[in-house]
Amino acid sequence: MNRLNIFLLIVVMGCALSVVNATNQQRQIFIQLQRAQSQERQLQQDYSQLQYQQSALSKTSRIEEVATDSLKMQGVTTGRTQYLTLAPGSATAEDAPVPTSAPVTASAPATTTRRGSTR
Repeated sequence: MNRLNIFLLIVVMGCALSVVNATNQQRQIFIQLQRAQSQERQLQQDYSQLQYQQSALSKTSRIEEVATDSLKMQGVTTGRTQYLTLAPGSATAEDAPVPTSAPVTASAPATTTRRGSTR
């Protein structure tokens, strides 16, 4: 009878340790879940902010402002449009030269356009 009691005590202690271990693992997994959900919320906020920034930067008025102020571009007008005509069959396909990254100087002469015949 004494050996049976010791055996049952060992079995009960083993079950108790197993329950404690399972509870600890459950808590660790729950903590990981909370961290992952927090990271998901942060990533969702970042994504929403990036979408807003993309929307703001891609507005037509913003693009026109950057083109005219920073890039010194001008709108297309009929008087400045140049049309080129080629004789049929005279054009051949060639690779365009790769532009160099030379800095653009302010003293460069402006290109003039001539009005040719229309197609």
